[in-house]
Amino acid sequence: MRLDKFLKVSRIIKRRTVAKEFTDNGRALVNDRVAKSSTDVTEGDTIELHFGERTMKVRVLNTRETTKKNESADLYEEIS
Repeated sequence: MRLDKFLKVSRIIKRRTVAKEFTDNGRALVNDRVAKSSTDVTEGDTIELHFGERTMKVRVLNTRETTKKNESADLYEEIS
């Protein structure tokens, strides 16, 4: 699954266009490498997101194409 789509489906970022812009500006790392919006994300990958002063690091648990709002947190676990 594409990184921008994963961020939208998991509801880490609410809109795919915002997720695409965010990742293309070099503010996301997948497995410690700078990632673009088209980077493939699979189960077990770690994603590090830099929101200004705040950094969020998550591990991908599942890559479903769609999910309900209350199940979206099951797609990842937050690390530190």
